[in-house]
Amino acid sequence: MDFNTILEQMAVLFTVVIAGYISGKCKLMDQTLSKKLSALIINLTCPCLIIASTMGDKMPERSLIVPLLIVSTLTYVILLCIASYLPKWFGVKKEEEGIYSFMLAFGNVGFIGYPVVSSIFGPEAVFYASVLNVANTFCVFVWGAQFIAGKDEEHFHWNRLISPAMIGTYISIIIVAISLPTPQVLSRPFILIGNITVPGSLLIIGYSISQIPSRKMAGSPRIFLMAVLRLIILPLFVMTIFKTINVFDDKIVNINTMIIAMPVASFGTMLCFKLGKDETIMAQGTFITTLLSLLTIPLVSLLL
Repeated sequence: MDFNTILEQMAVLFTVVIAGYISGKCKLMDQTLSKKLSALIINLTCPCLIIASTMGDKMPERSLIVPLLIVSTLTYVILLCIASYLPKWFGVKKEEEGIYSFMLAFGNVGFIGYPVVSSIFGPEAVFYASVLNVANTFCVFVWGAQFIAGKDEEHFHWNRLISPAMIGTYISIIIVAISLPTPQVLSRPFILIGNITVPGSLLIIGYSISQIPSRKMAGSPRIFLMAVLRLIILPLFVMTIFKTINVFDDKIVNINTMIIAMPVASFGTMLCFKLGKDETIMAQGTFITTLLSLLTIPLVSLLL
């Protein structure tokens, strides 16, 4: 896929984000609708999207499941090590280091990553992205919460591993592992419901941005430094490591690189609210990286 085609795909996705932004400003969407739609996507449509990615005419390669999990684990070992120490060189306040660590380590895979991967690599790539996201899901509730809390009071809850999205991932792995054929009467509902995920999640992102006060949208130079690291440097650094090792399939490395190159995870803002932390920096990072990703994602995809 050439640069113009990728840029066109990103423009289409970002247009839906703009529609969500306008809907928020015009009161067509409110917090209640956003929360209910988020719950619908997280608990129903996204799991269906993941499962549907294994139900097309072309079955994902089951031989890639174990390499996907290995790459996922190694990726977050690298990202967490970097994110734990790099903010100390940013010159930020001690209490802000954890916020920057979270923004560097965790990207918005669920709401933006899956739509982008599907647009660039095809619907079947959602399966690979969902398996690659297993380590992300685990780590965000362990180290992510601790980064923001600034202490070890937040512990991992094992029920996070049986969330609807994770269950969808497990089911999709089983379907691929045993090469289970699915008749259209079963696959079509999953595909139709899963297709709600992309426009729905992008509308929610647009609405969330519309609720950020204007004074909080302009970030400091440190925010922009973080954005460059999150969107370009860290994905390419991890990609270079895997390309140098030259053990894993290029398809795995490329999809992994793209999901690392996503903007800051929107869940970070929710964690700030939950843990009683100031969400200003997190909101700035989320907004700026989401905006810049319109250009950086096509650029990164050209370098794969």
